[in-house]
Parts: sequence; structure tokens; C-alpha cells
Amino acid sequence: MNDAYAAWSLSRDRFVASISDLNAEQLNYRLFPATLTIAEMAVHVAGVEIYFGNGMLKDQLSPEFAMLLRAAMDGVANDRPFPFTPQELTPEFVAETLAAARSYVEPLIQNPTAEARAAEIVSVLGPLISGSGALARFAFHAAYHHGQVYLIRACPSFPA
Repeated sequence: MNDAYAAWSLSRDRFVASISDLNAEQLNYRLFPATLTIAEMAVHVAGVEIYFGNGMLKDQLSPEFAMLLRAAMDGVANDRPFPFTPQELTPEFVAETLAAARSYVEPLIQNPTAEARAAEIVSVLGPLISGSGALARFAFHAAYHHGQVYLIRACPSFPA
């Protein structure tokens, strides 16, 4: 197991475990305006994985994955609205989205080719990075949001 895969798998599995018991109300709870809900974070994590995976693989995406690409940036790194409504962000949709993104990127992270590592990708936040840089971002991204989930769930107003 390579280091990037080990770190990604650990942080992502902990993130998924931290949200797997939540209902729709809890997933869509917004701590305050201009923040992501837990459901939006989860779909954003999946969208970023697809974004970086596609940047490394340079393959044709399905229409569903193309829609998820918008969740990588819209409502997060720009002023556009998040591309999915709270009504769409059900526990089932969130789980299916995370599972689909994992199926797409896991083989790549486990065994990235030299070509994938050398790919040039415009990062979600703007700078030009390599595929190796994308692997580093895979490793910490879910952990970043896992910490946010922990704080949101500890909030006194979080739905029971």
C-alpha cells in the first residue's frame, strides 16, 4: 500500500464514518449562513475526488460525474450556488455519491501511473498542480472536512 493511498483511505473512511449515522435533517443542518452543510461537504469531497481523478486520467465522464464536478467548486470556491438542493441531499444520495467517487478514484490512488502523476491540473483553489500534488490533496481533503463535521455535530443547536 502506498503512502498516498494509506492516508486517503484512513482520512476518507473516518470522514464517511462520522456522517453515516446522520438523517436528512442533520445532514442538511446549516450552522450559519455561508457555510456548507455536512451533506454539501460530503458531496463536495466526492466532487473534488472526481475533479482531480479526471484531471489525472483525462477520461470522459458520465453525465452524473460531470454534475458532481460542479460540487467541487460551486458554493465552495466561488459565488455560485451549491449545485444540489437540500431535498436532493438525502442520506442515500450522499452515501451513493461518496461510494461512486471512491470507485472512480481508488484504483488511481492505489496505483497511479507516471503519466497520471505528471498530469497538469488547475487546482480547485486555482494554482496549477501536478498529479502528484493531487495525490497529496486526496490524502488530506476528507480529513479537513471531518474536523468540520466534528465541530458541527458538537454544536448545541445541532438536531438530535
